[in-house]
Amino acid sequence: MARSNTELKELGLAELVEELRATKQEALNLRFRNATGQLDNNAELKTVKRHIARINTHIRAREIVLAEGGQ
Repeated sequence: MARSNTELKELGLAELVEELRATKQEALNLRFRNATGQLDNNAELKTVKRHIARINTHIRAREIVLAEGGQ
């Protein structure tokens, strides 16, 4: 299940990377189910893509903070 934006803020970098890996796997499974006609709700694909983008945004923000001298 997708985590909320506030939950993502609380995760560490390693946890965000793991969440990204799991979400990308979920997106892959949804694409296969869509291709075979087994996906009932096509909006799930859009939701998962947005979640991936949200995770990537948090990861990039952490990288910027570390590059600027970190906290």
